[in-house]
Amino acid sequence: MTLKEKLLLDMRTAMKQRDSFRKSVLTMVRAAVLQIEKDKRTELDDRGVIEVIAKEVKSRKEALKMFKQGGRQDLVDKNEKEIEILSEYLPPQLSEDEIRAAIKKAIERTGAESMKDMGKVMSAVMPDLKGSADGGTVNRLVKELLQ
Repeated sequence: MTLKEKLLLDMRTAMKQRDSFRKSVLTMVRAAVLQIEKDKRTELDDRGVIEVIAKEVKSRKEALKMFKQGGRQDLVDKNEKEIEILSEYLPPQLSEDEIRAAIKKAIERTGAESMKDMGKVMSAVMPDLKGSADGGTVNRLVKELLQ
């Protein structure tokens, strides 16, 4: 079963269980996936769907910070529940040690030696870590290892 099929099946289950919040989150993700497919005129595989979900999680985490600063606990709670639901469809997040190991391999592959080569390392490592690691964490660790 593909990830898109699982999203559809889970959305139908949420409808049957009258879980309107879960249904709305899954509908939003499916709409985002379909929009990207329409824009790019292609069919997304599981990896592409994971990228879309990761992007949605990232935007909610950014909004979460602003809602906390603004004292909007109702929106904080809503976003946290949405992140929790979306995270069910993402692969398990890698630890910093696992990310560091992948970055070291990418540094060896690219022959990177200094911060000037950061772009090479990032472009080599990110496709492997997409959805499994936060881009900000990867960026920080690449800087740390190249210094």
